[in-house]
Amino acid sequence: MTGSDGRHEALARGDLTILGRIRSASNATFLCEAGRDGDAVRCVYKPVAGEQPLWDFPDGTLAGRELAAYLISDALDWGIVPHTIVREGPAGPGMLQLWVESPGDSGAAAGPDLVDLCPVDDVPAGYLPVLRAYDHTGGEVALVHADNPRLRRMAVFDVIINNADRKGGHILSGADGQVYGVDHGICLHVHDKLRTVLWGWAGTPIDDETLSALATFQQRLAGPLGERLRENITAAEMDALFGRVRTLLDEPLMPKPDRRQPLPWPAF
Repeated sequence: MTGSDGRHEALARGDLTILGRIRSASNATFLCEAGRDGDAVRCVYKPVAGEQPLWDFPDGTLAGRELAAYLISDALDWGIVPHTIVREGPAGPGMLQLWVESPGDSGAAAGPDLVDLCPVDDVPAGYLPVLRAYDHTGGEVALVHADNPRLRRMAVFDVIINNADRKGGHILSGADGQVYGVDHGICLHVHDKLRTVLWGWAGTPIDDETLSALATFQQRLAGPLGERLRENITAAEMDALFGRVRTLLDEPLMPKPDRRQPLPWPAF
């Protein structure tokens, strides 16, 4: 299938076939194929019925938050979240998201991991240290991530959506050369819950191009975008979203990890 329109149409209207269950996920998550008119795309399907209740996210659904995160990414024109919708599936309504093809899927050599562990005295060039820890042998290691402009934009995105679960495994290198973020079911809370492995830019200024995108996004929240978001998150969460954007515009610095629990666990 060629072209994003055809892929999006297959995702929205194609017949869904479950290919297997992704066992590493904490909620029911399936790899599916969506086929229409002889074309097919692979996708991730997370039925609402398979969501585990979360005491600190009692409102709405995780599927709705995943959709809201995609709508925000799309409105910013940053392409961080793969195309995402909510529709009926074999196990009822749920989130569907286009599968991210990695370089290894096509047999191509995969590049270095964007988030990794390495000896503290051997941090690769082009990587930023986040913290030091000890491995299972007692050796000191550093959690690092690439000093990558797409990854830096993702770090800003996570501040905006108040992402509580930016693990290393939720950052994917696409075969198309893009960097994608997935698993945004626990985001957009009213209270500060930012937990991420992308702390390498803590305290540094946000660039003008990003600030311009944030200013435009802030304006769009007052229009149809805001209406679509309100279908998936509460009014209070919308107000908090607007407040986080306004804070970044007024004080254009990346936040620091001086909070109760700055890292997700496990980190990968």
